[in-house]
Amino acid sequence: MSGGWLPVAPCTVDSCVAAPTELTGPLRRVARLVGAVVVVLAGLPCTWAARALGGSRADALAMAWSRTFLRVLGLRLEVRQGFTVLGGAAVPMRVVEEEPGSAGALLVANHVSWLDPLVVAATTPCLALAKSEIAAWPLIRSLVAGSGAIFIHRERLSTLPGTVRAIADALRAGRSVVAFPEGTTWCGRGGGPFRRAVFQAAIDAGAPVRPITLRFRDRAGHLATGPSFVGEDTLLASLVRVVSAKGLVVEVTRFPLIPHTSGVDRRALAGLAHATVLGDHLRHDEHLAVAA
Repeated sequence: MSGGWLPVAPCTVDSCVAAPTELTGPLRRVARLVGAVVVVLAGLPCTWAARALGGSRADALAMAWSRTFLRVLGLRLEVRQGFTVLGGAAVPMRVVEEEPGSAGALLVANHVSWLDPLVVAATTPCLALAKSEIAAWPLIRSLVAGSGAIFIHRERLSTLPGTVRAIADALRAGRSVVAFPEGTTWCGRGGGPFRRAVFQAAIDAGAPVRPITLRFRDRAGHLATGPSFVGEDTLLASLVRVVSAKGLVVEVTRFPLIPHTSGVDRRALAGLAHATVLGDHLRHDEHLAVAA
């Protein structure tokens, strides 16, 4: 770990990323790459249209664009309902949807790939917490900024309070915000601790937290590490692995909202979300006791 705010996962391409077990043909790969370019280019007018439309129509357009992008890359999206752990027993619970006009929810997920924000956006209307390094990616920068993303300067700790305030303001305005509190990407075989700062935004806004687990797998159900974006990996190399894979699936497991509780601290909230997202099987009532 290279400092408290710039975590570094132990994952590398050589040690963690495996080639797809089933490959698509050359023509299919080219078609997917061309399709991805077309969808990205179409994203700019879509962004402008979303700004003009506003509200639920803008959210629907953003979700449709994200789903289309994933589809042209050959990814199949599966959305599942998770469960909480109460008293040591797994208890299925109905996923409580956000009510229109209420405070938004802080969506927190494990971080595997550059695709993660798009995967979440394809399932839930939300703003993204994006790293400032994206400003170096031509066109993508315009798409991300146009979507209303909140940028975080990870190398400038002094900007963190302002970022937390921006997230809290969005939550109070009824917008959901997706964040990846590990602060870096992992290959999917493991995960890192959750940074607590973003949870302060949920506390300040009185907003609930929605834990989400992301998992990429192949058609046989085995973990697929090709979509991961780790170590010294490049965006192009990861993209090529994705379009080369046959039957790639991304599972999105949405857990019940963790409601805001008066007096809860961000350590307890982060610990509860971490246990849920990464499947540590820690008891929810133990974390809530810490928060009390």
